[in-house]
Amino acid sequence: MSTVRKVAEDIYYLGVDEPHLDELFEGIHPIPEGVSYNAYLLKDEKTVLFDTVDRKCIDKFMGNLKEALGGRTLDYFIVQHMEPDHAYGINHVLEVYPDVTVIANEKTFMIMHQFGVDVAPEKKHQIEELDTMSFGKHNFVFAFAPMVHWPEVMVSFDTTTGCLFSADAFGSFGTLDGNLFDDEVDYDRDWHEKARRYFVNIVGKYGPHVQSILGKAVNIIKLENIKMFLPTHGHVWRSDLMYLVNKYLKWSAYEPEETGVLIAYASMYGNTEKAAYTLKKMLEDKGITNITMRNVSYTDVSYLISDTFRLSHVVIACPTYNLGIFPLMYNYLTRLKSLNVKNRTFGIIENGSWAPKAGDLIHEFLDKELREMTILDDRVTINSSLSEFNDSEMESLVDSLVQSLNS
Repeated sequence: MSTVRKVAEDIYYLGVDEPHLDELFEGIHPIPEGVSYNAYLLKDEKTVLFDTVDRKCIDKFMGNLKEALGGRTLDYFIVQHMEPDHAYGINHVLEVYPDVTVIANEKTFMIMHQFGVDVAPEKKHQIEELDTMSFGKHNFVFAFAPMVHWPEVMVSFDTTTGCLFSADAFGSFGTLDGNLFDDEVDYDRDWHEKARRYFVNIVGKYGPHVQSILGKAVNIIKLENIKMFLPTHGHVWRSDLMYLVNKYLKWSAYEPEETGVLIAYASMYGNTEKAAYTLKKMLEDKGITNITMRNVSYTDVSYLISDTFRLSHVVIACPTYNLGIFPLMYNYLTRLKSLNVKNRTFGIIENGSWAPKAGDLIHEFLDKELREMTILDDRVTINSSLSEFNDSEMESLVDSLVQSLNS
């Protein structure tokens, strides 16, 4: 079934939903609500394709492209990002439209060659930073967005309509199900978490680079001239661009969205879990209500990362495992390191039946491997199970958290 839809004057959406609930995005992240792969077509004096889709969706996409062209040929093909979920269809497009001119930058053409795609020299148009092109009524400027989240990424701005073809920026997990625009859904209720989890896990490592491209949007393209974001995943954004820009500014600066607590716990036999829920109740008794509980053994780490970006405080409750940190908790910590997360306050609850070591190891990791983290001095050390001997430690940890949350 066709998913072609008009986006703006002469601009059409050609994307395809991928609803398979068992998919792992990039082979890592679960996407139980699927994902959309977005591509777009400009029909001006010249026809221009922006990106393609993932291999699983290529037949539907090629059908959409043929329908949208309406018997016309394809004149130009702009490749903004070479990640295969957007670039898999390049060879298919070149085979069906052999006379098309491919527009890309030097690094894009290099990576294209690495993927086994070679464009004839006379069919290449190599873009430099802030180059401009006209396709008839529509005039474009191209801006490079390196490491958002590959080095070759660029975005394309249509000065005629104000549409910014933003590659992976401003994207989201989740299928669109026919609701192409952000104002066709309750975004805050149903999509905000998907957009955050997408950003922090896919692009979160490259906060300074995101800040750089946002700077270009403000200072070069001029934010007031942008009317729509057209990303390669998720909704076309047209209603309140500053809502999304402000989210990206906060996430890319590693600033928490909310004052609250993530209690991330691991528990082999239920005793550390009991301590985690005891802490939750004690915090609630002190008036702290924005608390998220996550069992690291049953929660994919991508959700833990999303919660960490959202909240200001994290309490890690962890048993000692073979004189080390419980493996799935260690996985969470190493993911924090790989994404350069900073500016959070941590508390620690450790458990160990004969040699509690997790607390010291977690503290050392937070202090030496992560950046700009605050670690509360008050720690709870449990020997096998929570007992009256832990009462004062729990109270001290709660008091420290409450003081920090209210400061």
